[in-house]
Amino acid sequence: LPVCIVCADQPSERVTSLGKDWHRPCLKCEKCNKTLSPGSHAEHDGKPYCNNPCYGALFGPKGFGRGGTESHSYK
Repeated sequence: LPVCIVCADQPSERVTSLGKDWHRPCLKCEKCNKTLSPGSHAEHDGKPYCNNPCYGALFGPKGFGRGGTESHSYK
């Protein structure tokens, strides 16, 4: 039986993303912890990230979202 990649329990409400099984609440952005929907997020090194702003700020071109509400800079 499949187990959640995060908590290792059998998911009652299973979602598949990045080729792995997750509980729906365990599929979260690695940076901001926002709950994600399968297929509507980005991936880096096998970890999920929300498309905006985290993935763009962490891995996108420098100056991404510059000057707007999306201008986050993570170190």
